[in-house]
Amino acid sequence: MTPRPGLVLEVDRSTPPTLFWHGERFVLERLPEGSRIVYAPEPLAPLEDPVAAIRRALLHPHGDREPLPALLRAGMRLTICFDDVSLPLPPMQSPDVRQLVIEQVLDMAAEAGVDDVVLVAALALHRRMTEAELRHALGDRVYDAFAPHGLLTQHDAEDPTNLIHLGSTEKGEDVEINKRAATSDLLVYVNINLVAMDGGHKSVATGLASYRSLRHHHNPKTMVHSRSFMDAPSSELHSSNWRMGRLIADCGVRIFQIETTLNTDTFPSQFGFLQRREWEWGLRDRATYVATAAALDRTPPRVARQIFHSIRAPHALVSVQAGEVEAVHAVTTANIWKQQGVEVEGQTDILTMGLPYICPYNVNSIMNPILVACLGLGYFFNLYRGRPLVRKGGVVILRHPTPWEFHPGHHPSYIDFFEEVLSDTTDPVEISKTYEESFATDPWYVHLYRTGNAYHGVHPFYMWYWCAHALDHLGRVIVVGGDPAAVRRMGFSPATSLDDALEIASDVVGRSPSLTHVHTPPLLMADVR
Repeated sequence: MTPRPGLVLEVDRSTPPTLFWHGERFVLERLPEGSRIVYAPEPLAPLEDPVAAIRRALLHPHGDREPLPALLRAGMRLTICFDDVSLPLPPMQSPDVRQLVIEQVLDMAAEAGVDDVVLVAALALHRRMTEAELRHALGDRVYDAFAPHGLLTQHDAEDPTNLIHLGSTEKGEDVEINKRAATSDLLVYVNINLVAMDGGHKSVATGLASYRSLRHHHNPKTMVHSRSFMDAPSSELHSSNWRMGRLIADCGVRIFQIETTLNTDTFPSQFGFLQRREWEWGLRDRATYVATAAALDRTPPRVARQIFHSIRAPHALVSVQAGEVEAVHAVTTANIWKQQGVEVEGQTDILTMGLPYICPYNVNSIMNPILVACLGLGYFFNLYRGRPLVRKGGVVILRHPTPWEFHPGHHPSYIDFFEEVLSDTTDPVEISKTYEESFATDPWYVHLYRTGNAYHGVHPFYMWYWCAHALDHLGRVIVVGGDPAAVRRMGFSPATSLDDALEIASDVVGRSPSLTHVHTPPLLMADVR
């Protein structure tokens, strides 16, 4: 059966209540008549033989690259880099697609007699992965063959001995990346493209970069002019990464890019109701929702968090392409839009979104208030092409518990950012000018990043900058069900219910606003006409 395309539904009296995520819970809300609900396309059918598809991609590359076996030879230095724990979301059931791809690359390398091979997790400024996370991504066979011998490494953006400065772009952007990767005879990058922003030159130019490089595009000016992150021609973040990537190529770094896309089969069958359109819920769906919602209401937040983070998604491989970076990424992006794209006519006064328990930066961790803001205003707000779903000066209403809670091991600098910086100002430009350098160079934060499992000291700044385009565009941000003190600290308006939020929004958009709700899961990209 062919998966159904996305749908924009107009709410009328017969429309059942609509599902909203609310962190580690979900609720049903009745939207006003005349509202629109944007539903994602159904998950695409998986490839019947993923391993065969991967081998076919390696043997028939895109662009000016030769087949992978022709690039491999005895005596060469081969570095295989891969995306870190931030993708996919939730983590996928075993075997992870990174494992499947890397095993095929290693088999071809062995056949060619390549024995100088190093694996690198492309962390950028993210936290180090744990052994369990690395084993899940790579499989026991790969982990046990490389980790005990020091051949499985994690990119350290603060290690001066393993960074190399390749030069500056025509815009003066420093390009400093992982030295082992840059000086290898071949760099193979294994990418998971969850959204259109992922992959392309961003894989190496961001994933293997230092703060010296990243500061050129992870800043308020670039983020405000990225409209949106998912629409390459309109994204200054994309443009900066492409300039850097082309300089990397011009410096002679040989990259064989492997990009994969997954379908949006996001949750196991017992949570199937999450991905169905509410009017199609059967008796079993309704009973499961009621039972699950009631159980979660009685479950302490920490336990609920553990339950949800233990979920492994049944994501399935739907495309794999390899070869030259830009040629590969063009095919990948088309495949992502095929899975996630929904045409939407016109903008709305109010955009509502229920935010889940997970984002790229809290896997096996806590969704702190800054990450709530980043997920809602940095990611979900930017899930569009053309124009934002909400008009200039409109209102976004987020639903999330937004606890004043942080993981001290993963997000130590977030705590100080929230307590010290946001209590002074929420203006991204002022924050960048006044506070960024001190956090980025703080020796304790650097130590925790390099030796523990902490995000880099500057990381909360970047998460706040991700919100810059939305903050510049919107008239107000309202959070339903969040900790009022945490919500106000970020400059947003707290609300106890959706009706309360709509009343607050009326001060900005009037008494008869249009309203659009983005229904997730699955993920979608709005093509706003």
